[in-house]
Order: sequence, then structure tokens, then C-alpha cells
Amino acid sequence: MRIAIIGGTGVYDPRILSNVREETMDTPYGTAGLRIGEYRGEEIAFLARHGFGHTVPPHMINYRANIAVLKMLGVKRVIATSAVGSLSPDMPPGMFVFLDQFIDFAKSEVRTFFDGGEHGVVHLDYGEPYCPEIRGIMYEKANKLGIEAINGGCYVCADGPRFETPAEIKMFEILGGDLVGMTSVPETVLAREAQLCYSSIAMVTNWAAGISPTPLTHQEVVDIMEANGEKLRSLIMATIEELPEERGCGCAAAGVEIPWLDEYKKAHWSQHGRSGA
Repeated sequence: MRIAIIGGTGVYDPRILSNVREETMDTPYGTAGLRIGEYRGEEIAFLARHGFGHTVPPHMINYRANIAVLKMLGVKRVIATSAVGSLSPDMPPGMFVFLDQFIDFAKSEVRTFFDGGEHGVVHLDYGEPYCPEIRGIMYEKANKLGIEAINGGCYVCADGPRFETPAEIKMFEILGGDLVGMTSVPETVLAREAQLCYSSIAMVTNWAAGISPTPLTHQEVVDIMEANGEKLRSLIMATIEELPEERGCGCAAAGVEIPWLDEYKKAHWSQHGRSGA
């Protein structure tokens, strides 16, 4: 299995896969629920970041279990979606932005797979935190599909679950942020550690607090995501079709081996690579 899709707010079933089955799979960090199906004869995993039906708030997401299960399945590339608020006049609601940088204001205690002790400590380079190869393909395909998109944007992660204050947004603007969301960190950080290529389609759903003329609501976010669902679906399919068999980026080399995931898989998964759940 080469590819996984991580769906954010409003993306609980991209309607891409056939012969879909639901799995609950064990990892050293807890269980992870996902759907596995086929696209053009290839097996692909779909993981709903907030759970199917949006039952898990951002600060309670088990990021380590989610990324660990993808690594254990043999996934090499991840296409993630995120709903974001915009700080930039060049990125209005409805715009697709393919992220290339982040600023981390998340308060989650989960930052890494390497917490010291028997697992050791690592310090990795994040000069390119999002896969440039997938990002380039997504931008090319967006242009061909007539989707308004920007290749590159700086994501500020504030892990909620509340929306930001106008004062926070002003600070993020000063620091160079373009977009604000609640989930891309530590997800992309853990993916890099696990040697996965991680890309993010940031869907602008609203102006950020203090910029928006009206109070922010979660329903507004969901409505915009659903309105752009067909565009998102078309873009993901076109991107998957274009991904080369071999990776041409430096994401794998920038990460490290996580041997205890393989050890856990051998000890706890069935012969078919599935948990008993």
C-alpha cells in the first residue's frame, strides 16, 4: 500500500475508493480506525482525522496512532486535507492552498515518536516540512482542473478546539503566517519522522478572527468544505494517478527508522497485516 488519504473537517468520505472495508487496527499508541479500499486497482487507506462523523476534537486526536498505523501498513505517501482560516488577502475563502511551511503554536504534549529512554532522541531537519514532489503535482493538476490554487503557504497551528482571538491572529500575521488551523502539527512532524511523504491541501473556509466581518462558526467551515467536495475529490484522484512509483523527494532520507513499529506489527497483527479488532 503506497498511498493514504487523511481527511479533515468535512472530509469523512471522499467517495474515491471501491470495495471499501472498515478496520480498527492496533498500534503501540492505541487503536486507529480507518477504511481501506481500491482506486484504479491499487489499495489505498483513508483515515478520518476527527473520526467518521467528527467525534474527536483537535486536541484529542491520537496523532501517533494515526501515523503509526499508516507506517505499519507500508504507506509511503500521505495526502491530507485541512480546513483553514485565512490571514492573507491573496487567499480568500474557497481557495486551495498547498502548504510548504508551518509555525507551531500547538500545545499538544505529543511532539515525537522519540521520547527518550529506549526509543532515544532525534533532531530532524524540517526545511521542507511538506513533500515538494506531491505539492508540485497537486498544483499542476489543480491548474488543469481549473481549481483556484496557490502553490505554497505558511500554516500556523493553534490546536484549539476554540477559534483564535483577533489578537492572536494579528500576532500570527506579524510572524508571517498565511493560514491558521488546528491539526497539521504534529501530524506532519510525525509523518516526517516515519519517513512518509506528507502533503496538505488547505481549503480556505473563512477569514480568520478580526478579519471576518461575522463571528466564526464550525458550520460555516463544514459548509464550505462540502461545497468544494467535488473539486477536492477530482484533485485527489488526479494527483494519485500522477504519483510516480518511486519517490523523487528527500522526505524518506530526512526521517529515521522506527524499528519498534515493525516489531509490534509482527507480534500483534495477524498474518494478513490486520488487527483482530
